[in-house]
Amino acid sequence: MFEELQEALRQPTEFTVSKDDFRKAIVDENCLNKRSGRTRLLTYRHLVDLYGLDTGTTLFRNLLHFWQRDPSARASLAFLCAYARDPLLRSATPFLFDHPIGSTVIRQNLEQFIDSLETDRFSSATLKSLAQNISSSWTQAGYLSGRVRKIRSQPPVTPGATAYALLLGYLNGLRGMALFESEYVNLLDCPLEMALDSAAEASRRGWIVFKRIGNVVEVLFPNLLTAAEMELLREQG
Repeated sequence: MFEELQEALRQPTEFTVSKDDFRKAIVDENCLNKRSGRTRLLTYRHLVDLYGLDTGTTLFRNLLHFWQRDPSARASLAFLCAYARDPLLRSATPFLFDHPIGSTVIRQNLEQFIDSLETDRFSSATLKSLAQNISSSWTQAGYLSGRVRKIRSQPPVTPGATAYALLLGYLNGLRGMALFESEYVNLLDCPLEMALDSAAEASRRGWIVFKRIGNVVEVLFPNLLTAAEMELLREQG
């Protein structure tokens, strides 16, 4: 759904945008140029499932924050958000990372992997559709390249994507160097030093606070989380 998300976010948006605003643009005004009312509604629902489409939610508000500031990170931001929200995409991702850079990723093998997660849950047609959709997500995010033969690739690492990945780990209770060991930073698919350098660049741009002394790091998000969100995190901690 990355192309649809891009198109939806081309509409004038502010930080007060709600799901109702997006529903009006997508369903009523057909900003995505879908052929039928049913398709418009299904597209809207899929986008809500994957991204939230409401700046009242932490993940989407901050996706939009970095989307506006780091255009080169948009595909990675969309993937990170979808990964955080979609259990099937999370479950399938170990299959991707079992393939080294430059290797061929075969769709039929992905179908078998998905089937192994919950044997006989999906029909063969559904397995094929799921594998195609997941493969498309990986391609758009830069993990795969090629139209017919899919080759495992290195996704771009940007300050915006790194900051967002660190924020996702922070929301899951991680702090300090543990943030750079989170599943979200692992999705950047890069060496630790590259992730640290990217975080430092995000800090220089004023997006996060990143401090490092040797192997001791501190990462804070003073401009990204509301007082209510910080209080909730403290209570959970």
